[in-house]
Amino acid sequence: MDDLDRRILSILRRDARTPYTEIANRVGTSEGTVRNRVDRMTEEGTIERFTVTTRTGNVKAMIEISVEMNVDTAAVGGRMVDWEEVDFVWQVSGEDDIVLVVDAVDTGAVNELISQAREMDEVKSTKTRLILDERLG
Repeated sequence: MDDLDRRILSILRRDARTPYTEIANRVGTSEGTVRNRVDRMTEEGTIERFTVTTRTGNVKAMIEISVEMNVDTAAVGGRMVDWEEVDFVWQVSGEDDIVLVVDAVDTGAVNELISQAREMDEVKSTKTRLILDERLG
Protein backbone atom coordinates (compact mmCIF):
# COMPACT_ATOMS: atom_id res chain seq x y z
CA MET A 1 0.00 0.00 0.00
CA ASP A 2 1.37 3.38 -0.97
CA ASP A 3 0.49 6.99 -0.18
CA LEU A 4 -2.18 7.17 -2.91
CA ASP A 5 -3.93 4.10 -1.48
CA ARG A 6 -3.86 5.68 1.99
CA ARG A 7 -5.36 8.93 0.69
CA ILE A 8 -8.12 7.03 -1.14
CA LEU A 9 -8.87 5.01 2.02
CA SER A 10 -8.98 8.17 4.12
CA ILE A 11 -11.73 9.59 1.90
CA LEU A 12 -13.68 6.32 1.85
CA ARG A 13 -13.49 5.99 5.65
CA ARG A 14 -15.33 9.29 6.01
CA ASP A 15 -17.90 8.51 3.32
CA ALA A 16 -17.85 5.15 1.54
CA ARG A 17 -20.31 6.51 -1.03
CA THR A 18 -17.93 9.18 -2.33
CA PRO A 19 -17.96 8.89 -6.14
CA TYR A 20 -14.70 7.71 -7.68
CA THR A 21 -14.61 10.85 -9.86
CA GLU A 22 -14.65 13.05 -6.74
CA ILE A 23 -11.95 10.93 -5.07
CA ALA A 24 -9.84 11.18 -8.24
CA ASN A 25 -10.14 14.98 -8.24
CA ARG A 26 -9.22 15.21 -4.58
CA VAL A 27 -6.13 12.96 -4.83
CA GLY A 28 -5.01 14.15 -8.28
CA THR A 29 -5.43 11.03 -10.41
CA SER A 30 -7.94 9.49 -12.82
CA GLU A 31 -11.24 7.84 -11.97
CA GLY A 32 -9.97 4.59 -13.52
CA THR A 33 -6.94 4.57 -11.24
CA VAL A 34 -9.16 5.05 -8.18
CA ARG A 35 -11.53 2.29 -9.36
CA ASN A 36 -8.62 -0.13 -9.99
CA ARG A 37 -7.02 0.60 -6.63
CA VAL A 38 -10.29 0.19 -4.70
CA ASP A 39 -10.96 -3.09 -6.56
CA ARG A 40 -7.44 -4.32 -5.76
CA MET A 41 -7.66 -3.33 -2.08
CA THR A 42 -11.03 -5.08 -1.85
CA GLU A 43 -9.70 -8.27 -3.48
CA GLU A 44 -6.62 -8.25 -1.20
CA GLY A 45 -8.77 -7.77 1.91
CA THR A 46 -7.40 -4.33 2.78
CA ILE A 47 -10.96 -3.08 2.39
CA GLU A 48 -13.08 -5.60 4.25
CA ARG A 49 -16.48 -4.04 3.65
CA PHE A 50 -18.31 -0.83 2.93
CA THR A 51 -20.58 0.09 5.82
CA VAL A 52 -23.06 2.64 7.07
CA THR A 53 -22.77 4.64 10.28
CA THR A 54 -26.09 5.77 11.70
CA ARG A 55 -27.39 8.26 14.21
CA THR A 56 -30.48 6.39 15.31
CA GLY A 57 -30.90 7.80 18.79
CA ASN A 58 -29.98 4.38 20.13
CA VAL A 59 -27.58 3.76 22.97
CA LYS A 60 -24.07 2.98 21.79
CA ALA A 61 -21.65 1.27 24.13
CA MET A 62 -18.41 -0.64 24.41
CA ILE A 63 -18.59 -3.85 26.39
CA GLU A 64 -15.12 -4.91 27.49
CA ILE A 65 -14.81 -8.63 28.15
CA SER A 66 -12.15 -10.67 29.92
CA VAL A 67 -12.05 -14.39 29.26
CA GLU A 68 -10.49 -17.27 31.14
CA MET A 69 -6.91 -18.35 30.39
CA ASN A 70 -6.38 -20.80 27.51
CA VAL A 71 -9.64 -19.77 25.83
CA ASP A 72 -9.88 -19.38 22.07
CA THR A 73 -10.68 -15.66 22.05
CA ALA A 74 -11.38 -15.68 18.32
CA ALA A 75 -14.01 -18.39 18.76
CA VAL A 76 -15.71 -16.50 21.59
CA GLY A 77 -15.72 -13.29 19.56
CA GLY A 78 -16.95 -15.23 16.54
CA ARG A 79 -20.09 -16.21 18.44
CA MET A 80 -20.65 -12.66 19.70
CA VAL A 81 -20.38 -11.08 16.26
CA ASP A 82 -23.69 -12.72 15.36
CA TRP A 83 -25.57 -10.88 18.12
CA GLU A 84 -27.93 -8.43 16.41
CA GLU A 85 -26.89 -5.25 18.24
CA VAL A 86 -23.13 -5.84 17.82
CA ASP A 87 -21.43 -3.59 15.26
CA PHE A 88 -17.82 -4.64 15.91
CA VAL A 89 -15.95 -7.31 17.82
CA TRP A 90 -12.35 -6.40 18.56
CA GLN A 91 -9.70 -8.69 20.04
CA VAL A 92 -7.52 -6.37 22.12
CA SER A 93 -4.42 -6.46 24.27
CA GLY A 94 -4.34 -5.35 27.86
CA GLU A 95 -6.58 -6.06 30.83
CA ASP A 96 -9.51 -7.13 28.64
CA ASP A 97 -9.52 -9.58 25.74
CA ILE A 98 -12.55 -8.62 23.65
CA VAL A 99 -14.40 -5.36 23.08
CA LEU A 100 -17.90 -5.30 21.64
CA VAL A 101 -19.10 -2.07 20.08
CA VAL A 102 -22.87 -2.18 20.24
CA ASP A 103 -25.81 -0.10 19.02
CA ALA A 104 -28.85 -0.98 21.13
CA VAL A 105 -32.32 0.51 21.37
CA ASP A 106 -31.92 1.41 25.06
CA THR A 107 -29.86 0.67 28.18
CA GLY A 108 -32.04 -2.36 28.91
CA ALA A 109 -30.94 -3.91 25.62
CA VAL A 110 -27.29 -3.12 26.47
CA ASN A 111 -27.81 -4.83 29.83
CA GLU A 112 -29.24 -7.90 28.05
CA LEU A 113 -26.05 -8.13 25.96
CA ILE A 114 -23.94 -7.89 29.11
CA SER A 115 -25.98 -10.70 30.68
CA GLN A 116 -25.68 -12.77 27.52
CA ALA A 117 -21.89 -12.37 27.61
CA ARG A 118 -21.68 -13.20 31.32
CA GLU A 119 -23.65 -16.40 30.78
CA MET A 120 -20.87 -17.75 28.56
CA ASP A 121 -18.61 -20.17 30.43
CA GLU A 122 -15.45 -18.61 28.96
CA VAL A 123 -16.26 -15.08 30.17
CA LYS A 124 -14.58 -14.04 33.41
CA SER A 125 -15.76 -10.41 33.68
CA THR A 126 -17.23 -7.46 31.80
CA LYS A 127 -16.98 -3.67 31.96
CA THR A 128 -19.24 -1.35 30.02
CA ARG A 129 -18.71 2.17 28.74
CA LEU A 130 -21.53 4.16 27.18
CA ILE A 131 -20.45 6.13 24.13
CA LEU A 132 -21.56 9.72 24.72
CA ASP A 133 -20.37 11.29 21.46
CA GLU A 134 -18.98 9.99 18.21
CA ARG A 135 -16.93 11.73 15.53
CA LEU A 136 -15.51 10.41 12.30
CA GLY A 137 -11.75 10.80 12.06
